[in-house]
Amino acid sequence: MQATLLGILGLALLGTLHAQDSIPVQADFQQDKLTGRWYSIGLASNSNWFKEKRHLMKMCTTIISTTAEGNLEVTSTYPKGDQCVTRNSLYTKTEQPGRFSYTSPRWGSKHNIHVVETNYEEYALVATQISKSSSSSIMVLLYSRTKELSPERLEMFTQFSREQGLTDDEILILPQTDKCMADAA
Repeated sequence: MQATLLGILGLALLGTLHAQDSIPVQADFQQDKLTGRWYSIGLASNSNWFKEKRHLMKMCTTIISTTAEGNLEVTSTYPKGDQCVTRNSLYTKTEQPGRFSYTSPRWGSKHNIHVVETNYEEYALVATQISKSSSSSIMVLLYSRTKELSPERLEMFTQFSREQGLTDDEILILPQTDKCMADAA
């Protein structure tokens, strides 16, 4: 009985490790080239939060900078009702370049962040595995240096999101807005 339980736990651990490995990371990741201003173009997630707020979401701006310790300071400004809300997050570097961790002080959720693919000058595709107590979800973000991206890049985002198990109703190309865009300069 104990051996069976240990075997099941071992398989569960292997499954968790495999899930983390199943999300690729940009080869030869160059963190300094990721810094600067980005626009969120696409957002996909199977989280309850996304399902509840999806109809309210709009494009936002994100400023990425490197801290003295080599971590990423991520500042996103987005419209919420009649206001502009700014959220700051500190992504802690891991042993693998292009992978970061973050723990939400508000929700206590742990985020395993992967910079999946980027050419640094046009787009960045980022996938985040989120775990909180007994639940887990995935979030995929598509960033652009401009407010528009080619249909090929949008399709790449949609296809990658589907490969992560997300359905079409969990994938959103964010509506453009001029609101809160100037605040994040």
